[in-house]
Amino acid sequence: MLIPRAVAVVVDGPRALIIKRFLRKGSPRDCVMCEDSNWLGPACPGHHYAVLPGGHVEAGESAEAAALRELREETTLEARIDRLVWAGRHNGRPAHYYLVKDVRGSAVLSGDEAKVHGPEDSYELMWVTADAFDGLNLHPADIRKPLARLLRG
Repeated sequence: MLIPRAVAVVVDGPRALIIKRFLRKGSPRDCVMCEDSNWLGPACPGHHYAVLPGGHVEAGESAEAAALRELREETTLEARIDRLVWAGRHNGRPAHYYLVKDVRGSAVLSGDEAKVHGPEDSYELMWVTADAFDGLNLHPADIRKPLARLLRG
């Protein structure tokens, strides 16, 4: 069974909070990004991409609660759910994207992302406008257009 993903969409005017990432695994068999792009090479080439804050929905947890927990764990931000803005798939898993409101705190990389941050697995929080989505390889690609529309208001 595929574990669903829950995502917090944090907006500040025309900008969204993203996590810029570089990931290289020892083998493409161990790399979800190699799998998602059907990479068949002998080694994981390394992947530059960006995602919105989010992660696994844990057993017994609602997707809304998971989105807020992941936001807090990854960025230290606290917020409330405003509404579900879209649902889709992320690396083959169901994914729910929630616009959040009443955001409190300053975005600081934290949790597991801060612990493993290094040359083969790096993370950087960034506030970006829609014109940066393609250059940052915002993943999954099918969220770029609805997120750009959301940012335009």
